[in-house]
Formats: sequence, C-alpha cells, structure tokens
Amino acid sequence: MNETDAQNIDTHEQDGRHDFDFIIGRWNVHHRRLRELLKGSVTWDEFDGTTVDRSFLGGLGNIGEAIIHRASGSFEAVSWRLFDPQTRLWSVYFANSIQGTQSAPMTGGFTEGRGEFYAQEMFDGKSIFSRLIWSDITANSFHWEQAFSADGGRTWETNWTMDGARQQE
Repeated sequence: MNETDAQNIDTHEQDGRHDFDFIIGRWNVHHRRLRELLKGSVTWDEFDGTTVDRSFLGGLGNIGEAIIHRASGSFEAVSWRLFDPQTRLWSVYFANSIQGTQSAPMTGGFTEGRGEFYAQEMFDGKSIFSRLIWSDITANSFHWEQAFSADGGRTWETNWTMDGARQQE
C-alpha cells in the first residue's frame, strides 16, 4: 500500500460513512407514538417491534426492515440510508405497508455520537419541518426520536420515539 492509498483509507474512515455501522444487526424496538400529531396531544401509544438492518453498497448505504406490532394490527416498515462521500451527509428514506409511498429524504449527519436529520414535508396539507435524532448509542442500544415543527423550526413536538435493544445471538 502506498501513502496515497493509506491517506484515502484514513479519510474514508473519518468522513462519516461509518456513522450508521452501529445499527447493523437484529433489534427489539420499543415504540412510543403520540396519538394525534401537531394538535397538542399528550396521549401516547406504546408498542413493540423488531428490525433487521444490513449494509449495502460497500458501506455507503444500509437498510432496516421492521415489523411493528400496534394494537390496531401489525405492519411493515423499511428505512434506508445513503451516504454521499462528496457532501459527507446521509439521506434517510422511509416507507411502510400502510401508505406504500417513499418519504422525502431527511438529510444530516453525526457529531460526537449524536445524529440529526432534517426535511421539509407535507403534513395535513401544510408544509412542516421534520427532524430525527439518534442518541444514546451504544453497541447494544440506541434512542431515536422524530419531531415535527409547524412554525419553521422555532418549536418542535416530539411525536415518536424508539428505544432499541440488540437481540442476543
């Protein structure tokens, strides 16, 4: 290996493309979701699910396939994340078996073990901001939360949280 190859490997190791490596594997996930979004609700539904995450594109992407068990019935969801080596940002996409459509990409990255991702999307016919935060990441656990803002990002309503625990093999 020459010096240029060594520098490229070192740059790739630190450019953010490995920030989601923690998620690869099988997880038990506890969900909490507000019953009504952007209406001042304080009533949460709690339910469980599982997810399996794997890497693709040589680590520039990963996909999570989930089964979520709500009182109203189970459904499937998928999330996929793609890393852009030029911008050093991740784009995160979602779809589920209820709506069958792909979400707008949420873009962002990690700083000191905390990931923040943002998008602008339509909700109930209005343009809002959405935010995802990944935090409390360990080898065997993570915390995830989604929030919406209807006032341009001045205030945020957290409306969905997930706490993951790695399944033991």
